[in-house]
Formats: sequence, structure tokens, C-alpha cells
Amino acid sequence: MNEFLLIFRRDFKTKETQPSPEELQQHFQQWQNWFGSLAAQDKLARPLQKWDGQGKLVNSNKGITDGPFVEIKESIGGLIIIKAKDYDEAAEIAQGCPVLNFGGNVEIRMAV
Repeated sequence: MNEFLLIFRRDFKTKETQPSPEELQQHFQQWQNWFGSLAAQDKLARPLQKWDGQGKLVNSNKGITDGPFVEIKESIGGLIIIKAKDYDEAAEIAQGCPVLNFGGNVEIRMAV
């Protein structure tokens, strides 16, 4: 088994793209169900972690600013590390990710 990083991206800032409280509750339940399914299949490579909305951005001039800021509307909403045989299996797992239900996407990277 290989380890893959799944990075969840979507527009987390624009007011018009934010779910209603009811949609948000349903969305959280989808995430819990998906994570539970991955754990039951022994596909999580490490325990789930929560990530804060803060951050720092270090640029090529070694300047540091508060962040995270992105030049496009998409931003990282979270990430997990999973176990999968190959990219195809990792992509199949990612297809079940709830962020896709809100117009987001999942970037997949294999640890080497």
C-alpha cells in the first residue's frame, strides 16, 4: 500500500457559495460518514486532524504575511492521508469526498 495526500479545495470565502445552516449540517454528516467508511476499510494512513483557518505565507523573498491567501477563489479546506494501491484506487476513494457535492475538488499526491 502507498500513502496518498488528498487535498480538499473549494471556494470557502465567497458569500454566495456558502451553504445554508441546514445544508452545512447535512454536509458535516456526509463528511463523518465518509471518514467512518475510510476508517472501517483501514484506508486512513493517520488519524484525522482538524486544521485551523489561520496560517502564514512565506514568499520567495522570505517575507512572511498572515494567511493563507490565494490569488484564486479556491482555497484548501483540509487534507487527509490515505492508503491506496495506486493513483487509480486513490482517485476512486476521492470520488466519494463530500467536497465534490459543493463544487470543490480533490488534489491527489502520492508520497515517494
